Amino acid sequence: MEGETTMRRSPWATLTVLALAQFIVVLDVTIVNVALPDIQKDLGFTADGLQWVISAYTLLFGGFLLLGGRAADLLGARRVFVAGLVLFGATSLLGGLAGSPGLLIAARAVQGLGGALLSPAALSILTVTFEHGRRRNIAMGVWGGLAGLGGTLGVVAGGLLVDSFSWRWVFIVNVPIVVALVAVTPVFVRRSVLHAGDRGFDLLGAVLGTGGLLALVYGVVRAEPAGWSSAEVIGCLVAGVVLLVAFVAVEARVHAPLVPLRLLRNRALSTAGGALALNGAAFLSMFFLTALFLQQARGGSALRAGVEFLPMGGAAIAAAVATTPLVTRFGTRPVQFAGAALNVAGLLLLARAGVHGSYASELLPGLLLFGTGIIGVAVPGQIAAVVDVSAREAGAASGVVTAFYQVGGALGLAVVSTLSTSRATAALASGDAPAEALTAGFHRGLLVAAAFSVATVLVTLASPRLAPTQSQIAEAAATA
Repeated sequence: MEGETTMRRSPWATLTVLALAQFIVVLDVTIVNVALPDIQKDLGFTADGLQWVISAYTLLFGGFLLLGGRAADLLGARRVFVAGLVLFGATSLLGGLAGSPGLLIAARAVQGLGGALLSPAALSILTVTFEHGRRRNIAMGVWGGLAGLGGTLGVVAGGLLVDSFSWRWVFIVNVPIVVALVAVTPVFVRRSVLHAGDRGFDLLGAVLGTGGLLALVYGVVRAEPAGWSSAEVIGCLVAGVVLLVAFVAVEARVHAPLVPLRLLRNRALSTAGGALALNGAAFLSMFFLTALFLQQARGGSALRAGVEFLPMGGAAIAAAVATTPLVTRFGTRPVQFAGAALNVAGLLLLARAGVHGSYASELLPGLLLFGTGIIGVAVPGQIAAVVDVSAREAGAASGVVTAFYQVGGALGLAVVSTLSTSRATAALASGDAPAEALTAGFHRGLLVAAAFSVATVLVTLASPRLAPTQSQIAEAAATA
């Protein structure tokens, strides 16, 4: 009995549960990308509609991430963690069984909401389970390492599932993992102590902000088939702006805002948020377009596409290990500048890849540079966001820039997908073969993504040069 009690209270057992949950949340972003061509063919997605399989998830995840963190504080982190797991698992099953584009997009949107509940709740549990210091740093390293591994393994796992079974299994595979995690959570994760005091959620702020972003993305996506001057597109864009203005007004007046606007007046945090939003736009766009290019234009299988993405994941993992010491030595701005420059170079190299070109010479160099650069921007950006704010606001600051990353990714993907599709459509109309037309669209999309990375360089130049200490970096990791 004593051994059982010790096992139940073991912080490392708790960490295992939390890290596995975060693993599947990150895995779900990359595992779906390699399944996109099969999803498009099976459910009849249009070229401009396919990006909603990614955007619906990231927009709801980013839009409700801060609300999920607030709910964990006020309702109890374990309770919200389990609720997020159940929602994530149920919508994974619904997505795997979806028989139409609309049902799959709806499932992905609610799946993103589930991720927005469980992810901050899991991090909250982790930070109270491990005391400040070496043990927490180790736990955060395991947490971050498994999350990075999930992103890397997702492309190969997705390829295996699609080629061996069908695209539906990239969603269904989550279900047994979620069932197991829900079953063991009461055993290994302690019940949370509820926070006393104000119990406001600012649900209105979350709905207005997310609704405004959805309207903007929908307007951009519909611009290709309907035209920028159409009433539908103009109406969506205007509605998006109105909702976002209302969101800012609510955040300025509500007692407990999701986004404390005073934080955005901090130069380090605002520039870090801008850089991470642009970084997300470049990353999601590149991943989406390259997954389609490798399979639809170059004729590779889903598994082959996953394997071809692996070097980028390996470069990202290596960069994650090397970046923190570089930030300590040189400061945040030089490291972030170098990362953004590598992104530009990687995307420009990828934009030269042809249908029949060699993978080793035309794709691999760009993938390696981009995988390194994306982390070179992300790590110093996350550190810069929290080292220059008070300790009690570090969690809110981290949540804000993480939401910026997700939302920036969705908005950027909408723009890139629209411009890429219009280029491919024009190439087809002029008589190009389908593979060549897809390649033309791929090239344009990557050039737009490279423009996002150039903008990241400019934002980085406007950021302050911070030189955080080891202890400040450890604190940043604990709130990341």
